[in-house]
Amino acid sequence: MSYTPRLKEKYRNEIKQTLQERFNYKSVMSVPKLEKIVLSQGMGDAVADKKLIDSAAADLSRIAGQKAITTISKKDISNFKLRKGMPIGTKVTLRGDRMYDFLDRLLAVALPRTRDFRGINPKGFDGRGNFNLGIKEHIIFPEIDIDKVNRILGMDITFVTSAASDEEAKALLDAFGFPFIKK
Repeated sequence: MSYTPRLKEKYRNEIKQTLQERFNYKSVMSVPKLEKIVLSQGMGDAVADKKLIDSAAADLSRIAGQKAITTISKKDISNFKLRKGMPIGTKVTLRGDRMYDFLDRLLAVALPRTRDFRGINPKGFDGRGNFNLGIKEHIIFPEIDIDKVNRILGMDITFVTSAASDEEAKALLDAFGFPFIKK
């Protein structure tokens, strides 16, 4: 008996047909799908404290369920005391079953735990069918033990879809259950 994530089943059985009927796609293969989710944290304070990157990478790995990599600076910026090759952030790219598991945890557990949560602002689309979401506190995820956190960090979450337009991508994310703010 193999495990398939709940949202992956929902996409296969419900969302695909709904989107195909709504946008009149000729082929099932042209229906937009979620390709990957990228979690990233940029940390300017890591220039002064090297241990901050290690703890942030460990936290991001716990949240994603996959090892986070450290990103390094590409050039020198003297105003920020930044040298080329210094660690400046962390990121994780999720695909497949881990992506759907993370999405399920984000929508069902993490976002409702956000303080004063009223919904997601739908202005995060980039014009090519991708959506960006910023989170101010990474402690909303249940994998993070608040007592062991030495610093509360924010993160950016990018949802990369195969949709051709923002309208198609929004319909896809709506079908997954994103709590967008209604205008």
